Amino acid sequence: MEPVCDRATSANYEAHMNKKPARWMAMLAAVLILTSCGGYTKIGKITADPSRYRDRTVRVEGQVTNAFGALSTGGYQVEDDTGKIVVISNQGIPSKGSKVAVSGRVMEGITLMGRSYGTAIQEHDHQVR
Repeated sequence: MEPVCDRATSANYEAHMNKKPARWMAMLAAVLILTSCGGYTKIGKITADPSRYRDRTVRVEGQVTNAFGALSTGGYQVEDDTGKIVVISNQGIPSKGSKVAVSGRVMEGITLMGRSYGTAIQEHDHQVR
């Protein structure tokens, strides 16, 4: 006959092991949800520290404040509540006043006395909203 304390320990162990897969599944679901949100980077964060974002792909959103180009090639300036940045595109230029979501690679300009000049995004794609 099995001692009482061994049965209790065995039952607790089995209950604990049955809860483990559920915990792992809950953690996995939370991680997938959080990483799929894929939020946007604030433009002010990019322009404040462009070397941190250099050659990295970012997503920004905002309003087009200026646009220039010809034959689907050119650039436009996007502004959010933290700053402005130029987007270089060969996939069409959204019109001034449009709200856009842009994905692209950050290209660093120059930094003079702690201020960044010429930081831009080489567009991979954009969506007018």
